[in-house]
Amino acid sequence: MIVGGVRAEPDSAAFLLVAAEGGDRTGPDLGNWRVNTGSDEQVTASLHASNKLITGGGALGYSPVLTLACRPDGEPRWSEWLQLSDAVSASRKITISVIVDGGGKTDESWSVGSRGRTLVRDGDDGIKRLASANRLTLSWRFGLLSGRGEADFELAGLSEAIGQIAASCKTDPP
Repeated sequence: MIVGGVRAEPDSAAFLLVAAEGGDRTGPDLGNWRVNTGSDEQVTASLHASNKLITGGGALGYSPVLTLACRPDGEPRWSEWLQLSDAVSASRKITISVIVDGGGKTDESWSVGSRGRTLVRDGDDGIKRLASANRLTLSWRFGLLSGRGEADFELAGLSEAIGQIAASCKTDPP
């Protein structure tokens, strides 16, 4: 994949590290998902992309992080976030192209969060579209002249992670 004129390579070392960290878990197989149930404000599950985006003129690379969240007391109850290291130039809304399991591309409007490094989509419909999916690709423009970013996510363990989030949030899964 080409990002800002630089080729982005899969992050296999991070995959191995994450897989090694999860070897001693008990309970449902959450794959590479990391669930955080320690907050009264929200319960989250996060997953690093299987590819890296190159930043800093090609000197640094990072994997965007997809986070699914549920708020036990609040609206919207469910949301999803995409955390980036490079800021997008949009200030309020950004169009993200979404491909689930290699199907057709759908364009969605996401809000731009703090310092342009978090993209947010509220509502449970985004979580529903992923519930039985195996793969997710998100693509967006960083800015008018700065190219596109793309993040690929292998969603193994997602239905278990959603179930755990919903149970901790004391609600039904979307």
